[in-house]
Amino acid sequence: MVTLSILDQSPIRRGGSAAEALANTLDLAVHAERLGYSRYWLAEHHNTNSFAGSAPELMIAAVAARTSRIRVGSAGVMLPHYSSLKVAELFRLLETLHPGRIDLGVGRAPGADQRTVRALQPGPQAYGIEVFPQQVELLIQFLEDSTGLSGEAGGFPDSHPYVGIHATPRGPGMPELWMLGSGGDGAVHAAQFGMSYCFAHFINQDAGTAPLDLYRRHFRPSHHLSSPRGAIGVSVTVAETEEEARRISASRNLWVLHLLQNRAGAFPSVEDALAYPYTEEEKVMLRAVERRGITGTPEQVRGRLLRMGEEYGVDDFVILTITYDHKDRVRSYELLAEAFGLA
Repeated sequence: MVTLSILDQSPIRRGGSAAEALANTLDLAVHAERLGYSRYWLAEHHNTNSFAGSAPELMIAAVAARTSRIRVGSAGVMLPHYSSLKVAELFRLLETLHPGRIDLGVGRAPGADQRTVRALQPGPQAYGIEVFPQQVELLIQFLEDSTGLSGEAGGFPDSHPYVGIHATPRGPGMPELWMLGSGGDGAVHAAQFGMSYCFAHFINQDAGTAPLDLYRRHFRPSHHLSSPRGAIGVSVTVAETEEEARRISASRNLWVLHLLQNRAGAFPSVEDALAYPYTEEEKVMLRAVERRGITGTPEQVRGRLLRMGEEYGVDDFVILTITYDHKDRVRSYELLAEAFGLA
């Protein structure tokens, strides 16, 4: 059975505002629950004019408060910026407020430029990427302890400096844990800690099936997951006709082109994108950008997703759709849900 979820980066359109982008996120989440999507994930980006979602934990709280059934989570919390205990407490609080509905997806990517990363660092020295596995291990220990599995020692040996420290509020249940990644490192970490793994195809489609293959091959069962569970994040645009789907995707494609040229800003209008004076070199780049996602009618997109699922060995898709007009984004998700019979 195919599972469809949503990844929302809260995109800011040219001529719009961050407040509008966040309002659109809240509106789309309500539609997502009505349409039968399984999960609604919020992204983390910093110091950008393209996305408004700099604090997924706050958006999770806002989305969960406006919905009642759909799972809500992060895609993800960029753990190198933060203390593992602080992240554990944030998500313990969310799980306490909305039991059985919270997902904690973590990643290693900075989600920002290097100067911003330095400004975000939690102390005089940032956490190096080499300590990321230790951060993940601490995060899991704090979360598992909060359920009472570890006793008063807090899940640490007597000699550990954190013995007796607990992530509060303590109580039953814990968020569902996901590792997010666009390559082999995230897959290995997910396998090492027995976490679910979501491969960001929309970032690195050239990796093929290798990350998910690596994840399955090295997976170790954990307290919270007994067998590998993989998902794939895919960029999708759906409309009633293929021509219309390609037209509205022009905005996203031009933005990606500008991103590759290190000059991304707010998302351009469809009219601006169609009128853009592409150079011959940019036209070549644009064709490559167009191949990064799936665009078409509901039947076309459904067929391509199912074939991708067979190739990658997954039936769990996290769908990223960005359009200039919010109504086009809502409609794209509606058509996709209808094509898979979700509602």
